[in-house]
Amino acid sequence: MSFSTLGLSAPILKALHEEGYENPTPIQAKAIPVILSRKDVLAGAQTGTGKTAGFTLPLLELLSQKKVSEGKSAIRALILTPTRELAAQVGQSVETYGKYLSLKSTVIFGGVGINPQIATLKKGVDILTATPGRLLDHVGQKTIDLSRVEFLILDEADRMLDMGFINDIRKVLAILPKSRQNLLFSATFSDEIKELADNLLNSPVLLEVARRNETGGGISQAVYILDKEKKRELLSHLIQDGNWKQVLVFTRTKHGANKLCEYLISKEITASAIHGNKSQGARTKALEDFKSGSVRVLVATDIAARGIDIDLLPHVVNFELPNISEDYVHRIGRTGRAGNVGSAISLVCGEELEYLNGIQRLIKQEIKQITLDGFTSKQVYVAEVKPQRGRQNNPSRDQKIRAERNSRNGGSSSSVSSKDGQARKPDNRDKKPWEKDKKATHGDDRGQKSYGSHSKTDSKPQRNTKFSQGKKY
Repeated sequence: MSFSTLGLSAPILKALHEEGYENPTPIQAKAIPVILSRKDVLAGAQTGTGKTAGFTLPLLELLSQKKVSEGKSAIRALILTPTRELAAQVGQSVETYGKYLSLKSTVIFGGVGINPQIATLKKGVDILTATPGRLLDHVGQKTIDLSRVEFLILDEADRMLDMGFINDIRKVLAILPKSRQNLLFSATFSDEIKELADNLLNSPVLLEVARRNETGGGISQAVYILDKEKKRELLSHLIQDGNWKQVLVFTRTKHGANKLCEYLISKEITASAIHGNKSQGARTKALEDFKSGSVRVLVATDIAARGIDIDLLPHVVNFELPNISEDYVHRIGRTGRAGNVGSAISLVCGEELEYLNGIQRLIKQEIKQITLDGFTSKQVYVAEVKPQRGRQNNPSRDQKIRAERNSRNGGSSSSVSSKDGQARKPDNRDKKPWEKDKKATHGDDRGQKSYGSHSKTDSKPQRNTKFSQGKKY
């Protein structure tokens, strides 16, 4: 099958040909015809399978088919992404595939000045790619008009929910036209994604090209079990002994990313760090240097797990395992993309063995262990035993973490998200105890009244969410 058989027009096919793309990936082959038929879609595919082109290509086709009145362009398509890097990546895809079409597009996100964005929006755009926080900044300042949106796309929806954007998404939904086509793309399907789909999609078509939470077939996975103090030394050894030229390394914290970067530089290994505390300019430069090869190692927190798209990235290293098992799938999905091969290495100390077990249960496979003299050693994890009162169900570790996160970010509209997508807790340090309790109980009533919600008490009719293919998710 080629792109020419999917109903795409000549200008789009020309742009694809110039980029060297002739045949669609499985998710593209399934999604493009369905989206062109103007149906809502719930699409799931592992990272690196071409989901972005799966929705940008038919979106460009549909927008180019419908003539609009003369004058300034109005926003007809809204694409929401969780991070700045992913927003920029999606925006670039729109520009690349639509370069022979008379459509205008732009990208807005936090961390940069808002005035240039306001100036661009005043000139008129057809396609807007945005992060939720900065989009609502424009809504609050009345510098954006979303009244003519015909298409809404949520890209990496599971990541947006993980980062506490559910209330922001609800606010956006409340101000969009009710009649529109909705596309929800996600690498994993959690209970939260199902709930969001129920409230967003109308008789959606379910598309999956691989079982959920599956890792790419071209990725070789391995794990080293070792003392925590040996991790930096082993990483340096692997890079230098293997002559690795391009390595993406994940840490759990921003401070840890900075310290590891400093260590690698001291070992004469060029490295840069990318995380939420870096300015947008510094983040962009670090990513560009890494892509160009002037920096061998990019040390990142999970903010980069969904926003880095590098052709033929050979190595991903989990310097620290994520505490949410699904994030492992997203991290290693940065390599082995689009049918290529890649290597994913995890450095695991004793306190992370529980995380490793959770990851192996999720992906339904045992990751190969490698021993290396002088570095690896047997580790034992002893879980903390807490006294329990009465009989109760014992949720899994991931469920506990999700519950705690949801209570902070999704359980009430009092949670706050920073402009780069990092969830923040409300600052209650100056509140009296009874004031804290009141806020936790009632949430931010002002936000609920302004934008509405999707609670069961809403008078808004429920959407029909029976899948047109008769499948369940």
